[in-house]
Amino acid sequence: MAVNRVQQKEKTRRLIIDAAFHLLSQERSFSSLSLREVTREAGIAPTSFYRHFTDMEELGLTLVDEGGVALRQLMRKARQRIRDKGSVITTSVETFMEFIHDSPYVFRLLLHERTGTSLAFRRAVSREFQYFVVELADYIQQVQGYTAEDAKLQSDAMVILVFNAGAEALDSSPIERKQLTLKAITQLRYIARGADDVNKRRR
Repeated sequence: MAVNRVQQKEKTRRLIIDAAFHLLSQERSFSSLSLREVTREAGIAPTSFYRHFTDMEELGLTLVDEGGVALRQLMRKARQRIRDKGSVITTSVETFMEFIHDSPYVFRLLLHERTGTSLAFRRAVSREFQYFVVELADYIQQVQGYTAEDAKLQSDAMVILVFNAGAEALDSSPIERKQLTLKAITQLRYIARGADDVNKRRR
């Protein structure tokens, strides 16, 4: 019985999280959602919400954390595909665009709350973006042999470019998304080539 209760509690918590994600849209940020709206979407009573979260801010921070986890899983997936198929930049951008297409509400949350009104949310999203930057910088340092500082500079530029491309890709048509993917790949190659030239001059 205890196991069933734990499973049911986790199931209800999941329903709340998924409901909040699915209510997000191009016009709506998390801060515009109400507790009653989320619980109605989840199909539970409003009072049940407090068995899982103390308030809407805790729910929002949980969503940001899940978005960050999804991005880190994305990086692992991209690295696996790079080992299997080759091109680092092409594979990374294609994997990222697949993420935008498959989980637009997750990416939308990170975009909205990165510049939202809640300081706690902004800090949480900034932290998740930095995890993304650090993982890419570590990879660049290992593969290219750059210093930690140079790898971080290149990673910062690449992440900004890719996330901007992702923002444009939201709600775009398949043809537009393909064009944005090719554009991002070309721009990232320019960044990588420039970084390589800088490092060669230093040697």
